[in-house]
Amino acid sequence: MRENIPVTTQHGPPEPPPASTSIIVLTLAHRIEAELGAALAPLSLTVARLAVLGHIAAIPGASFSELARMGGISVQSVHTAVKSMVAAGLVRDRTARAGSASTIELTAKGRRLLRAAQQVVDEVDERLFGAEADPDRRRIGEAVMAAFRAGSGS
Repeated sequence: MRENIPVTTQHGPPEPPPASTSIIVLTLAHRIEAELGAALAPLSLTVARLAVLGHIAAIPGASFSELARMGGISVQSVHTAVKSMVAAGLVRDRTARAGSASTIELTAKGRRLLRAAQQVVDEVDERLFGAEADPDRRRIGEAVMAAFRAGSGS
């Protein structure tokens, strides 16, 4: 990994360090995740928990393994998240027995929370990438959305 240390030259002021697109994008992603996390905290949600909730809503009947793959987390983490969401009344797990196909679905309370969380995400998107945001950030947001649309075939 490259260190962010100015490079001194014999003929003038230090040059900026070499840039890495990967490191810059990761740094930006961490900042966005922190901003989203802080905005979701009043709803008692984390970014990871929101992802699981959103995947359950989007794909009724998804297995724990499918939810883990979609969220990039372990199956054990999904089980833990779903168990806490069941206890909070956000989802129902109609799994008949261990090893059987799961039927996890949002409750009315879970749907309300997901709608509230989507409003929070929209507000963060607008603040970071919307009309009043820094022009460079707006362009980044537009480029990311264009790349996503191109990659998803829509």
